[in-house]
Amino acid sequence: MRVHVIETGTVRIKTAQLVARRPAPLSLVDVFTDPNWSGWVPTYAFAIETAEGVIVVDTGQATYLLEEMKHSPHPFIRGNAAFRIEPEQEIGPQLKALGIGPRDVTKVVLTHMHIDHDAGLMHFPNSQFLAAPGEIAKAKGVMGMLRGYLPQRWPSWFDPAALALDDGPYGPFAASKRLTRDGRVIAVATPGHTPAHVSVIVEDDDAAIFMAGDTSYTETNLLAGNVDGVSPDQAVSRQTLAAIRQFASERPTVYLPAHDPDGATRFARRQTVPVAMSRAA
Repeated sequence: MRVHVIETGTVRIKTAQLVARRPAPLSLVDVFTDPNWSGWVPTYAFAIETAEGVIVVDTGQATYLLEEMKHSPHPFIRGNAAFRIEPEQEIGPQLKALGIGPRDVTKVVLTHMHIDHDAGLMHFPNSQFLAAPGEIAKAKGVMGMLRGYLPQRWPSWFDPAALALDDGPYGPFAASKRLTRDGRVIAVATPGHTPAHVSVIVEDDDAAIFMAGDTSYTETNLLAGNVDGVSPDQAVSRQTLAAIRQFASERPTVYLPAHDPDGATRFARRQTVPVAMSRAA
């Protein structure tokens, strides 16, 4: 089994989104009113080569988001994020450079359906898409548009299947689903950033590769227990961060949030979450 970490351009957000300053929903007010921006950080997608085909986790950014940011009527989309991406940075061309074609990708798992995680959908017309039922429900229709998911961007053929986490607990995670017959690729419930957020774990020999979506923006925030400024229920987010820290204390874990500037380096070095710190947090 082989895992690829793929940077699909960069993004910057308001500093108040990185770490919540007040309880929700006041934390969201802070995001809208914050004049300060973060630095440019990566947006990662992942590809897992398995005996059953390639599983892609999130599809990353796409160049059309540059126009979306200029013209979107949604105030959060227009005023609280910015993207940088070139056509060759989209996930499709990058997979092609790795020798992976669209028909090689059997499954695409979406940790959640925010625009920087699902913008590359169009590169996978032949794949099965999986997302948590609650995430699909939140993202669809007019209410999805109001929440900032912008489903009108989706290809007409996009019809994600419900990822039912019905295989019971996995370690400290309350719900899970084995995505391969050998059981080494597992989706787990990690609610917080969105209510139905999921992460994907690869059991890779001596370490677990934890593709974390937006459970936290950095490993530093995971260890500190810092929730982000857009999580609707901060208590749930803290519980998820605690579960990840517990998991990392029980098994060597390479933690890969989608926007951590140090994530690709940690992956290349197989640098795991510091055990003492994960237990102490």
